[in-house]
Amino acid sequence: MVATPIGNLGDVTPRAAEVLGSVGAIASEDTRRTRKLLSHLGIRTPTIAYHEHNEERVGRDVLGRLESGEDVALVSDAGTPLVSDPGYRLVASCVRAGYAVVPLPGACAPVVALSAGGLPPVPFYFGGFLPRRPQARRRKLEELAALNCTLVFFESPHRLAAALRDMLAVLGDREAVVAREMTKLHEEFARGPLKRVVEEFGAREIRGEIVVLVAGADGMRKHPDRPGEKVQRGPVVPGSY
Repeated sequence: MVATPIGNLGDVTPRAAEVLGSVGAIASEDTRRTRKLLSHLGIRTPTIAYHEHNEERVGRDVLGRLESGEDVALVSDAGTPLVSDPGYRLVASCVRAGYAVVPLPGACAPVVALSAGGLPPVPFYFGGFLPRRPQARRRKLEELAALNCTLVFFESPHRLAAALRDMLAVLGDREAVVAREMTKLHEEFARGPLKRVVEEFGAREIRGEIVVLVAGADGMRKHPDRPGEKVQRGPVVPGSY
């Protein structure tokens, strides 16, 4: 289980590079994206497409490789495997079959966002992607509205504005953070009450990968009339997906 950079290729760990270069094959959801990382590292290990539509078939192939004595690495598109990515069934099958499942720690987008977001990092609830349909999304938010912890979600650029509006309607005007393109050239943290954040992201085109943080129910309060804060930084080491 190899964690990969969430954007900046300079964040790959030496141990991850060593393992990716030594295993017999690498299973990944998006082999094109994985090959960019491998090319950056000068690694030519074969890749296997592993996604939600072929989990059962490829899972059998991986188990067969393990039975023959071959080591296989599983990577996410970016970050730590299984965090809103396929792989749980494969890991569970390997555990049941008695094979060692070895984690190689590294970047994890929800934790990276919490570390720099400015909202309480503990406790937190990670919900992955909210439902795409507005009615289902609002129902899910209603289920979470009473939690006294920071809420953490992934969101896609084209659904961000709608999701933020639903958060405001269901959760109220809580403090929120939109972390976009973390570790990349156009990294951005937009902070402020949800009403301000809705105004910010409803008025411009959004691109990139996004993590949204929202204060828990115990953080619900009236906010001073101030603009949301936007902070941008460049990557420490050039190079990103």
